[in-house]
Amino acid sequence: MNTATNNIHATRITALRAAMALEGIDAVLVPSSDPHLSEYLPERWKSREWLSGFSGSMGTLVVSASSAQLFADSRYWGQAVSELANTGIELFKIKSGASVEHLDWLANHVAAGGTVAVDGAVLGLAPMRALAAALAAKNVKLRTDCDLMVSVWANRPSLPTEPVYVHQAPHATVTRAAKLAATRASMKDLGAQHHFISTLDDICYLFNLRGSDVSFNPVFIAHALIGLDQATIFVGAGKVSAAIAAELALDGVSIADYTSAHAALAQVSGTLLLDPRRITHQTREAVSNAVTFVEAVNPSTFAKSRKTELEAQHVRDTMAQDGAAMAEFYAWFESALGKETITEVTVDEHLTAARAKRVGFVGRSFSTIAGFNANGALNHYRANAATCATIEGDGLLLIDSGGQYLGGTTDITRVWPIGNITAEHRRDYTLVLKGTIALSMAQFPKGVKSPYLDAIARAPIWAAGFDYGHGTGHGVGYFMNVHEGPQSISQGMPDPHTAMELGMITSIEPGLYRDGQWGIRIENLVLNVDAGNHGFGDFLKFETLSLCPIDTHCIDRSLLSAVEVDWLNRYHGEVHARVSGLVSGAAREWLDRRCLAI
Repeated sequence: MNTATNNIHATRITALRAAMALEGIDAVLVPSSDPHLSEYLPERWKSREWLSGFSGSMGTLVVSASSAQLFADSRYWGQAVSELANTGIELFKIKSGASVEHLDWLANHVAAGGTVAVDGAVLGLAPMRALAAALAAKNVKLRTDCDLMVSVWANRPSLPTEPVYVHQAPHATVTRAAKLAATRASMKDLGAQHHFISTLDDICYLFNLRGSDVSFNPVFIAHALIGLDQATIFVGAGKVSAAIAAELALDGVSIADYTSAHAALAQVSGTLLLDPRRITHQTREAVSNAVTFVEAVNPSTFAKSRKTELEAQHVRDTMAQDGAAMAEFYAWFESALGKETITEVTVDEHLTAARAKRVGFVGRSFSTIAGFNANGALNHYRANAATCATIEGDGLLLIDSGGQYLGGTTDITRVWPIGNITAEHRRDYTLVLKGTIALSMAQFPKGVKSPYLDAIARAPIWAAGFDYGHGTGHGVGYFMNVHEGPQSISQGMPDPHTAMELGMITSIEPGLYRDGQWGIRIENLVLNVDAGNHGFGDFLKFETLSLCPIDTHCIDRSLLSAVEVDWLNRYHGEVHARVSGLVSGAAREWLDRRCLAI
């Protein structure tokens, strides 16, 4: 904890309150969001982090004249307690990232006739509607027309300027023209003449473009407006080269300045398709009242989640490269342990260096989580050089990492024993492994809502009286965002758009966490593949994509069934067959040992 830094955040909150007073505002809502509703934000829109000092990827800040609350779920509680110390901001613990307790807090703490403000440019349309309803019920006014950060944040970062580039064949397996044609077919089916998109992954997918404006995700800041015959990308000046602009023009795509998007939207007439989950309130307000709205999930959201067979094969090849990188890293790690100083930061550095040697590697897909003992119990722990743990003594080391490759996105978690471990370690580890195996072996009807699968992974852990506070699985993009919808294996609502379809890639990552002691999570990525039709409709099953040994030294063999042992041995046989030809020397020897049958 840096007291001086935290006092800076207390000063910033004071400055915000002064700006609130000048505008006659009683409370301000500061979401973790940008005009594109991104998970990872460009520096310009990290307002919540700049004000509070809390650096978690999710969380909502509410500031009134007399108090300040940060609403965060269990993944971030330990981190928030540390980062909020001496700021005057209180942690409000919520059940999940989808919880809306901040709405109740505002409705109950702002007096009737008072005013709540939020920047409508960065709050989604759906949450804005919920906020407006909650405040109206208490006769509280809502302002969405002012961004107080303009006056408070003196040296606010500007928009990113990194260039846009083309995702080329063979890794781009579907042409831009074909994707646009499919989108327009969906628009016609919905009765829409125009379609506006703000979400960056949808735009990058649709136009076969990539960028580096957002940490870990190969996307660029832009909006897009698609008509039945032409399309426009609104992007920062100079970010698209003349050569790429000419290539886009061949597909009927023009380039316009980023700041002109809403003005162009205001000129739209007829019928407009918008996804209320994926646009901001300000975007909706830019549209003429004469326009007829069609509200539906972006067609590209469904399309990009269903990987083609060619994309799936590129992902398989990428997983083998990623597995080879991890074999190289873990071989070094085991040989260096006890002989040189290894910290949680060292783990990240060496693992990233190993991946950087592999074919098609572009960068990390998220900030590596390397948590030793108690740090492993913090779901979104991020080590830094000043406070990181040294890997020594006894306990468990959790490593959650991933890479962005031209042929796919990886995300994998493994746990390794350090020194001597206890029977309790083995029990917890084996229960988590049982959950991973149970869901990996599942077979289910095509179109089943993904949240319904969550309990399969939890069942072995529940049976022991334990649980974990995060979702079991998230969708993963194709050289795109590591967190991608619409599917989510979680305890969320089983909405129709969460249906499991052929070609989707999802994580399976149950866990078990002992606060202040250790954390365990075993994660693989899986692909939905055909499981046949036996008279009861089409079924799907999972093909495990991730290729790295699962530690067997932590297993309590008495807790595994013969079926589970067989799954593990077959998995390790596949890992060895697919990865061994890509490594040599110490890495090959490590892989040979770690893939032995039990």
